[in-house]
Amino acid sequence: MRTQVGIVGAGPAGLLLSHLLHRAGIASVVLERQNREHVEHRIRAGVLEQGTAELLRATGLGQRLDREGMVHRGIEIAVRARRHRIDLAGLSGGKTVTVYGQHEVVKDLIDRRLADGGDLRFEAEEVQPAGFLGETPSLSWSEHGERRELRCDFIAGCDGFHGICRPSLPAGHATELDRSYPFAWLGILAEAPPAQEELIYAHHPDGFALFSMRSPQITRLYLQCDPDEDLANWPDRRIWDELHKRLESDGGWHLKEGPILQKGITAMRSFVCEPMQAGRLFLAGDAAHIVPPTGAKGMNLAVADVRVLAAALIAYYRESRDDLLAAYSATCLRRVWKVQRFSWWMTQLLHRFPEHDAFGRHLQQAELDYVVHSEAARRSLAENYVGLPFEGAGE
Repeated sequence: MRTQVGIVGAGPAGLLLSHLLHRAGIASVVLERQNREHVEHRIRAGVLEQGTAELLRATGLGQRLDREGMVHRGIEIAVRARRHRIDLAGLSGGKTVTVYGQHEVVKDLIDRRLADGGDLRFEAEEVQPAGFLGETPSLSWSEHGERRELRCDFIAGCDGFHGICRPSLPAGHATELDRSYPFAWLGILAEAPPAQEELIYAHHPDGFALFSMRSPQITRLYLQCDPDEDLANWPDRRIWDELHKRLESDGGWHLKEGPILQKGITAMRSFVCEPMQAGRLFLAGDAAHIVPPTGAKGMNLAVADVRVLAAALIAYYRESRDDLLAAYSATCLRRVWKVQRFSWWMTQLLHRFPEHDAFGRHLQQAELDYVVHSEAARRSLAENYVGLPFEGAGE
């Protein structure tokens, strides 16, 4: 088989890259280890930055997003049993975020790629990139027990943190920088109408909590817990009691309970691989970086990577330019580190750290007071939360 761009991974990064390339007349093949049903039902992030939503709309992917997505103009931060609203739109020149699940974005992308005749290979096992340090990259994989090979001009590694593309980089080529946090999130999906329209980030002496949603019928909720927590120790009643305690504050507001449809533990870590490219292999999304979910940036950062990579590939095929491809990693990493900083800051601001002594706790409380009472601090939070401006490839 032969194509122009071989893409490993059918998450939002790989699928969006394939879609953007198709719109420019560039052929691609997407290889995905899991089956389609699994990919379409992986529950992940759910907050789209303004720029992410605009890109989806501009490329013909906004129909269901506009119909079902929930536009949010603000968030709330709860401190010492008092809620403080951050006016995202008012502080950022009218920008907003949209609550629309990552799995819904993936469904939209798969439907569109298949409608456009896209070549998506699900259940592609034992994928192996090769030849990317020269001019003849290839991908091999097993499909229905038969070994297949795809020759291509470039490889895009969009296969997540545990994928094969990053480990395939030459030994010593990349530096991996990471930080693990001394806590995790216990997250649930509940069949209960959201009790209010905007997200609540709660700082509480017993640990962080987050009130969010996925639809007008489904509430998404998180609790800070120990990283080695056993879900068996968290029956539904205990979860709800802890959520009520950490999230409910003044004003008589109460959570709405409902059947818990899903629960799980999410580890908290920061990770960056640099550079994000080697020869003709380019990493995008979670294959290159991980951010703690506090800032709602994971999928948005993947979209930003893909936007840069697609523009660079289009310039290569249309104008025979390779300068944007050469600059891909440096361009992306400028945004990656700004987003890492914001996600780390939000995490430091809102969670209970076991190593904090009285001095550390007072500093954290002072920072919280400053954020909720200072317009300058709120403006900075809003600017980052709705999404920093996209940087052009090579700028």
